[in-house]
Amino acid sequence: MNQPHVIEPLGQHLLNIEDLDRQQLDALLDLAVRIADDPDQFANQLAGKVLINLFLEPSTRTRISIEVAAKRLGMHVINFHPESSSVVKGEALIDTFNTLQAMAPDVIAIRHAGDGLIAALAAAAEPGVHVVSAGEGSSQHPTQALLDAVTVLRTRGSIEGLTVTIAGDLSHSRVARSSITMFKKMRAARIRLAGPANLLPTDGIDGVDFFTSLDEAVTGADVVMMLRIQRERFAASEVPDDETYFASWGLTPERLALAAPGCMVLHPGPVNRGVEIASSVADGPQSLIRKQVRNGVYTRMAVLLSLVG
Repeated sequence: MNQPHVIEPLGQHLLNIEDLDRQQLDALLDLAVRIADDPDQFANQLAGKVLINLFLEPSTRTRISIEVAAKRLGMHVINFHPESSSVVKGEALIDTFNTLQAMAPDVIAIRHAGDGLIAALAAAAEPGVHVVSAGEGSSQHPTQALLDAVTVLRTRGSIEGLTVTIAGDLSHSRVARSSITMFKKMRAARIRLAGPANLLPTDGIDGVDFFTSLDEAVTGADVVMMLRIQRERFAASEVPDDETYFASWGLTPERLALAAPGCMVLHPGPVNRGVEIASSVADGPQSLIRKQVRNGVYTRMAVLLSLVG
């Protein structure tokens, strides 16, 4: 078994990026990069610990990434399936949570469609039970923001001074909100938010520039993060037509050519090809989408180690 590494403690929970100061962020991101450089050095560091994935929304990348990260660290993983649980009998979420934490897991990773519920559950957590937000409502997705930062750091070496464009359905995007906070804390020079007027956030966000033209928002950018239209959060009559949307808001090779040389293309997934991004861009040399997924495992290993280890 590998010798334990010195890990900076993160606290009891990871609920959002706002709660992390720059020192904590630097330590967490540095750990994730070290794991990415040599993951075998960290294998089985949490052998025998238990993680429960309490996912009440569908997920591919986040749920499986957390599971893979935990298993690489030697943890036992239990995936909660709401459709075959007492949730279908009307059990309240707090009772489900208390039932699970009574079994003494070390970590409970939670995804939920509502805002604020994960923090409420974390407040009820017993000592030794760590809660990780795996995405909630339209407000928070901290591990996604962390893995995006790791991806940029491993590609460029620094975030400081970069121009970052985040475009698409911003009004419903928990990824955007966490990433905006992340890029601010890491001293990006400019953060641009771009989307149709009805998809821009209505709550005030300071320190960013708003655009209603993707061409203008992409021009000179070092990082472009495209977001999908979150159809599950729209009324059916409000969903934009795919072809019309792509004509104005799809990231095409022509639009990407307006960006700074070497511009990095990010997407949190799932990708809707031909809607917010062309396949030739998603699969092109500037796309870091697959690297984001890979770095997600290393980043979530770093989170688990910093909480439990």
